[in-house]
Amino acid sequence: MSFTVFLGNLPTWVTADDIKQWLAAEDLVADGVKVIRNHETQESKGFAFVEAPTGDEMQAIIRRFDRAPLEDRLLRANPAQPPKGKDVPRGGQPPAPAPAANRVAAQHQRPDRRKRGGKDREQTPRSAFAAELAKVL
Repeated sequence: MSFTVFLGNLPTWVTADDIKQWLAAEDLVADGVKVIRNHETQESKGFAFVEAPTGDEMQAIIRRFDRAPLEDRLLRANPAQPPKGKDVPRGGQPPAPAPAANRVAAQHQRPDRRKRGGKDREQTPRSAFAAELAKVL
């Protein structure tokens, strides 16, 4: 079982070594610390994950750092949540795609609509030029 703490609202200058030093100063133990960075700029995104060895240690880290003041902000610490939007269950296989016959049948049942501005609209030309272009295509 994983005991991961989400540590958020960090200034961008905070490094994993800084967090490790804060933990050591409070006699708290962590198996690992990962500050999340922008892939392109390598600047911190303002949050980190701290791996605690036990549930009790995780709760101690949360109690110490949640709402702790740092510069002009309050840190946030809580149990980390699994990533959202992932269709793959932990340790499992991704869901199988629908068979091609089902996808084709579903496409033919839908009216020809296009999403535009968050609304469904019938696909109609907007101008005389667009109408003529549609005839050619």
